Parts: sequence; C-alpha cells; structure tokens
Amino acid sequence: MIKPRQNPFSGTVTVFQEQRLPEPAALAGYSALIDAYGLAVPLPRTLCGIGTRHRVTERDGWRIMTPRHAPDATPAGHLTFALRYEGLDLAVLKRLFLTTGPEPIERIVRDQPTGTYARRLWFLYEWLIGKLLDLPDAEAGRYVPVLDPRLQWGIEGRTVRRQRVKNNLPGTPAFCPLVFRTPTLDEQAARNLAGQARDVAAAVPRDLLARTAAFLLLKDSKSSYAIEGERPPQDRIQRWGRAIGEAGRQALDRQELLRLQRIVIGDTRFVRLGFRDEGGFVGSHDRDSRLPLPEHLSARPEDLDSLIDGMIAFDTGPAQALDPVIAAAVLAFGFVYAHPFEDGNGRLHRYLIHHVLAERGFNPPGLVFPVSAAILDRIEDYRRTLETYSARLLPVIRWEPTERFNVHVLDDTGDFYRFFDATPHAEFLYDCVRRTVERDLPQEALFLRQYDAFRDRVQALVDMPDSTADLLFHFLDQNGGTLSKRARQKEFAALTDTEAAQVEDIFRQAVASAPFALF
Repeated sequence: MIKPRQNPFSGTVTVFQEQRLPEPAALAGYSALIDAYGLAVPLPRTLCGIGTRHRVTERDGWRIMTPRHAPDATPAGHLTFALRYEGLDLAVLKRLFLTTGPEPIERIVRDQPTGTYARRLWFLYEWLIGKLLDLPDAEAGRYVPVLDPRLQWGIEGRTVRRQRVKNNLPGTPAFCPLVFRTPTLDEQAARNLAGQARDVAAAVPRDLLARTAAFLLLKDSKSSYAIEGERPPQDRIQRWGRAIGEAGRQALDRQELLRLQRIVIGDTRFVRLGFRDEGGFVGSHDRDSRLPLPEHLSARPEDLDSLIDGMIAFDTGPAQALDPVIAAAVLAFGFVYAHPFEDGNGRLHRYLIHHVLAERGFNPPGLVFPVSAAILDRIEDYRRTLETYSARLLPVIRWEPTERFNVHVLDDTGDFYRFFDATPHAEFLYDCVRRTVERDLPQEALFLRQYDAFRDRVQALVDMPDSTADLLFHFLDQNGGTLSKRARQKEFAALTDTEAAQVEDIFRQAVASAPFALF
C-alpha cells in the first residue's frame, strides 16, 4: 500500500500539473487524490477546487466551489466529494485502488457500513480490481445506484446483494466509457430523431426511397474514405458501401471485424491484416531522424484481446439498454482510440456507428444515415473531438521508439482505453445524426422528386434517353439554371433556341420549391 504524502490535502494552489487555476483554490475530489498519490492518469475534463468566494464558478476546465462544499481533508472525504459532485472516473479510481491497496476502502466501509458512498466505493473496488475485500456482506442500507443517473448516463442494471447497490454501469470491467448528462444531450435525446426519420421515410414513395437510400449509402462510403484522405477506385467505394448497407445484420465478434478490415483495405500487398502485434500511433515521423511524432498512442498489443472482448460484450449487453446514439459513440470512439489494426481503423470506427444504430432499429429499414458525410463537413470539429481525449492521454504514457520507427509503450495503459469520458463524442455524434435526419434525408428525397419532375417534363418536350436527361440536369445544376454556351454548342447543339429556353424554365420550376440551393 502506498500512502499519500504528509498532509497532502491542505493548502491553496494556483497551478496544478502545469495548468493555471482560474483563481487560488484548494484541490478537491479527483484533483486532490491525483495530486496526493501521484497518479499518472489522464486528467478529468473538469477538475474541482475549493475557493474563497460564496458562488460556484466554472472556467478553463475548472469548477471552483464554495467553502461550504469543502470535503474532509482525508481520502474518504475527497472520494465522497468526487462521487457526489464529479461522478465516476473509473480510470482514476482503478489507479487509485491499485496504488492504495484494499485497506483504505475497507476502513471507510467499516466506519460507515450503511453509508451510500462507502458501499458504492466498496462495489467499485471489487468490480474494478476483481478481488473481494475482507468485509462481510452488507446487512442494512437502502439499495443505491452505483452510478448517479443525475450526473451520468447509465442503464437499468441489476441489484447486487453484497453491497446492497444497483449496478447500473453501462459496461463491464473490460470496457466502460462513461457519458455525462448535459443539457445538449438531454435536448438531443428528447428530439426522437428515430421517429422523425421514420416519418420522413413513410412520406416518400417506395421506389423513390430506394433510390434515396442508394445515394445516401454511396455518399457515406465516399465520405468515409475522404476523411482518411483516400480516393480509392469506384469498385472499392461500392464494395464498402454494400458492407455499410448490411450493418447491424451480423453480430459483432472478432471474425466480423477481421472480415470488415479485409473489405475496407482492398489491396493488401503493403498492409498486414489482422490485429496488431506491435505498437501503434497516429501522427508523423521526424523528417531527418524518422523518429515517431505521435499525436495519439494506440493501445498496447497485449491489451487488445481484453479490449476487443470488452467492446463486443458492451455491444451485445449494456449497449442494448443505452440511448442508441450514445451507445454508438461509446463503441465507435472506444474502437478508434484502441486502434486495433495497422490500417482501416477510421473507416471501421465509423462503420460501428452504423452497426449500433441499425442494430437498435434507430434508422428506418434499408436506410443508412450518411454520418460520414456530416463528419466530413465538420472535419475540424471531428478532429477536435478526438483530441479531447488524445491530448489528455498522450502526456501520461511513457514510450520509446523502436528500430522500425514505431513506438513501444512502457507502462500498463489498458485501463485508459477501457475508461474514458465520451461526453464530447456523444454530443458530436448526436449533432451529426441530427443533421442527417433533419437535412440530408429529406433534402435528398426532395431532390429526387424534383429531378424526376424535370426529367419527365423534358422527355415530354424532347425525346432523349435518361442518361442524356441526367447530363442536361447536371449542366443546368452546375451553371445556375442556364445552359452554358459550350453545352449549347456541343452536347446539346441539337436543341433549338426555343427548346433550350423551355428546358431552362422547366429546371427553374422543378427546383423552385426547394428551401435550399441546388446550385
């Protein structure tokens, strides 16, 4: 057991781990525990301190609370403060438990055998560490949830007799990222986007809906490659699009992930397929030395088995009881942070979004929301979302370069990929899904209605094949509703001046009802 340094929970600070506090304050909760025990963990997105003013302020990643919120200057006091005001940070708690050993938690429970926070800590120790404390089963105390549902998203869970708690954690000890309740997520969840999507689909004729679905599927596949900076041949785009269209039909397991990687890579001459057996990182290399310059460090290869098993167990278990978009964010971003493959991780990460939404029946049958297209349009927001955790993870991982200009992680870091705060990721994904439901789906259906109206009226005016009518529409669309001089002299030289003017008028009438510009 490692004890905290002498008098660790006292004194006012202005700097914590090279971060300036917005005002002088005493560390509280997780920040105090991290400081007292020297825990090398990714810092929580929001840290707490106790200031001198009698109002709570939040700024620069800090929540400065009032003197009346001050916890007892003991491990028990700061743990209670953390659970009450900061929610669960499983990575910090597990590293703390491994550092202190069981005695402090046993002492807390013996001092407060019916205390709600003591019993929650007791459960969390045994759940995270996998070992029983030297304590008899609880005999009194009302059942309380392990995760406070007012602070973080949980599931219904099940009762645990030993500590008289309800385990509502949305995961397993192998994989359990958490999402905080925020006004943004509460508002998004209340929108019933799945219901809106079904209403839009129900109002579209079946043949038109099928064409809409095909377009959106191809759009998503193209966008997913574009996010990676790739321009693959059309057959690879279509092949990956077909795989996306089947998302949710096949249960997620190791073989399914390997099958999908083979599809997404295509040409495997220079890529090693399968799960990594060496380190990995996202970033670049120094131009002179070729040494790695990581922006994100992937999970160690020796941790991948348990992480993949944890993700699969999450998908088949807790994800079924969690909000579908939040579950999709947790699984997909957890996968991309672990980066289990040498290549193809980004596209599989976005596939997992489709997998969860389709599996849960969130999107109408046969329709795929073009989430990748929404991400591509917001690529800088997407990168910033990824960095919300990568930037906090990188400083606490020790690594060394290998002879092959790769990275070798020196510490046990598996828990940092099992447990992270996925709140920004859930908010970002909900915004993308909302865009696809409220804009992309209805706009594409409307576009096809207008295109059909244009084609039918043009073919009634001039006899031409569908491919020629499609080219005519494309030229008009690209040139603001008029035929260019080049098009009049070449591809559509056969049109008379009167016919050309009528075609332009048909186009303008066809798109006049659109609430958005097609050109």
